[in-house]
Amino acid sequence: MEVIHTIGRRKTAVARIYLKAGNGTITVNKREINNYFTTPTLQYKVKQALSLVGAEDAYDVKVNVYGGGITGQAEAVRLAIARALCELNAENRAVLKPEGLLTRDPRMVERKKFGQKKARKRFQFSKR
Repeated sequence: MEVIHTIGRRKTAVARIYLKAGNGTITVNKREINNYFTTPTLQYKVKQALSLVGAEDAYDVKVNVYGGGITGQAEAVRLAIARALCELNAENRAVLKPEGLLTRDPRMVERKKFGQKKARKRFQFSKR
């Protein structure tokens, strides 16, 4: 099996992954997954696509991720892994699609509007 390269995005985070046959190690920015994504929730998000397909110990994943926050990065990695698994085997799509792992989340931070206070994004709501 050759190396499969895919990209995942979430907010301003971009993750590039390289998936190849191996024993299940996940390396994020040249660090182990436990050192980069410290909370169990983030680790679960990253491994979610692999566990749904039942391939936790079948592939090695090398990840380069930058931009955004730690949660956005974890979700970007999850999308990239899901895309790679679909590229590897088209039957995986039927498992991952209903879980929403192949959908790029389009939500972004709303920009700050001028004339508003520091944290405000929208003007004061008025019914009239």
